Amino acid sequence: MTAVQQKKLPQLPESFTAAGGEQLPAPLRSLREARSKVLSGMTLPHRKVENWKYSARYLKLDESLAPLARDGSETVPEPAMDGYRVVIRNGRVDSALSQLPAQEGVEITPFADLDEVTAQAVARRLDNTLDPDSTQLAALNSARFEDGLFIRLASGAKLDKPLTVQCVTDAGESGSAYPRIAIDAGSDSAITLVEEHLALGESPVLVSSVTEMNLDPRARVTYVRLSLEHECVRHIGATGARLRAGAELDCHAIGFGGALRRHDLQVRLEEPEAFARLNGITLTQGRQHYDNHTVIDHVAPHCNSEETYRCLAAGHSHAIFNGRIHIFRDAQQSFADMNNKNLLLSTHAEIDTKPELEIYADDVKCAHGATVGQLDETALFYLLTRGIDRHSAATMLSMAFVKELVDQIPLAPVQESINQRLSEFMLATFEGA
Repeated sequence: MTAVQQKKLPQLPESFTAAGGEQLPAPLRSLREARSKVLSGMTLPHRKVENWKYSARYLKLDESLAPLARDGSETVPEPAMDGYRVVIRNGRVDSALSQLPAQEGVEITPFADLDEVTAQAVARRLDNTLDPDSTQLAALNSARFEDGLFIRLASGAKLDKPLTVQCVTDAGESGSAYPRIAIDAGSDSAITLVEEHLALGESPVLVSSVTEMNLDPRARVTYVRLSLEHECVRHIGATGARLRAGAELDCHAIGFGGALRRHDLQVRLEEPEAFARLNGITLTQGRQHYDNHTVIDHVAPHCNSEETYRCLAAGHSHAIFNGRIHIFRDAQQSFADMNNKNLLLSTHAEIDTKPELEIYADDVKCAHGATVGQLDETALFYLLTRGIDRHSAATMLSMAFVKELVDQIPLAPVQESINQRLSEFMLATFEGA
């Protein structure tokens, strides 16, 4: 026995690798079982793991969260906008609540309903857009998913209305859910997808979500991710995308804090003329926590990317932005711009930002920047002298801080819904100020 014992590193409880997935086609069930075996005894991320140093202490994967969440009696709210709808409730597609298009070239199918040939093709595509070393817990989704949603667009197919996928978790009692979405966008296809995460109830629950996209040449995907769950939810989410020649990804990630929020967003520009725009807004208050990690890999030449994230933190909350742009050696004539601005709304809140550029090509245009500040006292004073109370003045300035990004969401009903949530956030933050 040494004088100072090394602290035992936390491991994933065996109950998180329980058998399941009986309703899945054989190829997907085999994938799930293989991932489960790999996870057995896995060391959980801890504070000495660089990309988890701020969030590891909030992870708390105790055994009460291992059982799958069960459907409750609460009604799933209607989505913010008209269009097509799919409900994934506690990780399983609820066909009764879904409204799907009857459009040639568009297939939207639950994993459980896939034929063997398609299931085999989907199994080969899963887990191919995310770096396993930096998204360690995405493997938990692969080991536990009970169902999923496969979206395939044939070449030239353009979905005529937006599709809202509501990922709903019943939190009437503790448990976990593992929503999974896989998208194959064929050449010259187009889709607008709104991924909305909700919780019904207030018991502690875990959500591990994964969305993967493969964009063929000149495909266009508009992707809006809304994290709107109750504070009781620990949500570890990952989104991955691979873009071929001329493909375009327009991504908008809006997240409100909770016991733990973590979103990894990874994009690979693999062929010339691919383009990605990543916009994000994060809001935390009380003792909430939100951790954003983004990676854009410029693998091929003549690719462009633009990234803009805004974080607002109030109370004793904590927000993190870690963004990395990697320009590979052959990615000449690349353009990449990353901008992260952060606003502290109280003296006790904390925001950590770490923008990174890793460049191995010499003919590129790249820039990155980050700021952390507080509300401008001069601007506040100006509004106060015009007869505006301090609460309203602080709200106006804070709303203006994120308005640019909200206005870029190309869906007016979603903008209105987000603005309503922002107003509620500001009311709770500045009430009594």
